[in-house]
Amino acid sequence: MQTPSSPTATTPSRSSTHLRELLLIIVGAFLQALAYSGFIAPNNIVPGGVYGTTIALNELTAGLFDFASGGLPIGLAALLFNIPLLILAIHRLGLKSGPKTVLTFVLISLFTDLIGSVLDHRAIIGDMILAACYGGAILGLGVFLIFEAGSTSAGTDVLGRVISKGRNIRLSTCIIIIDSIVVLFGLLVFKDISVPLYSWLTIFIYGRVVDFLSPENPKKALFIVTEQHCDVAKALLAMGVRGTLLHGSGMYAGTSREIIYIITERKQLPKIRKCVRSIDDRAFISTMDAGEDPLPIPRMS
Repeated sequence: MQTPSSPTATTPSRSSTHLRELLLIIVGAFLQALAYSGFIAPNNIVPGGVYGTTIALNELTAGLFDFASGGLPIGLAALLFNIPLLILAIHRLGLKSGPKTVLTFVLISLFTDLIGSVLDHRAIIGDMILAACYGGAILGLGVFLIFEAGSTSAGTDVLGRVISKGRNIRLSTCIIIIDSIVVLFGLLVFKDISVPLYSWLTIFIYGRVVDFLSPENPKKALFIVTEQHCDVAKALLAMGVRGTLLHGSGMYAGTSREIIYIITERKQLPKIRKCVRSIDDRAFISTMDAGEDPLPIPRMS
């Protein structure tokens, strides 16, 4: 007699996953908004991307509108800018990120203007260097949490992810280059030579935090050379690790041998090394970053 599968078996797991992602998005959005409204914008720092652009626009439009005498609200303006970037994210990063991205950049916009109204455009820290350091670090942490939730806050990180996707280009490098263009716009608006200095410092710290927390090559390629390749292969298979046996021979003696080739997650490296060493402590293990050729990106119909 066949027992029907219970739908409740996977429900708790899915619910906990969705709840975790929601919490990551909320916390990540709040941290980014705190960085913008508490540290960056009040100190006239232009950290690139959409919010760097809207910070500069806020200065340009100050006193032009009756409904916003202090200039266009940074969060509201960013919300409007993020709509076309959302379309780009859906087409290039996948449809699944769409709803999360909408929630993310809407929350960031709301939190940014809410925190800005509470602080009344006053900086949490008035020192420019400290503001750049704290603002960049908090911003990078917020972006990392958004990435962990499988979402994106649109803006610069969308462009960075699109450019670096499937290529051997660091995400942080893409972010720094794109944001630097916006920094130059900020220089023209504020007409202050110190703006690029503190803005690039913020961008640099932000990029380094993202780079440190989320390496761009999460997978590693392993080449394992051992005299006991059969036993090692069986032990790895028992761990759920799959790979390929490559035939090779030594350059000096010409001895024939098998080489085990594996692609695995970084977090699995210690377990694999321990497994191999437990069987053959003289085994040679070489690792390198594993990339992949870009595949055609499916588009919405």
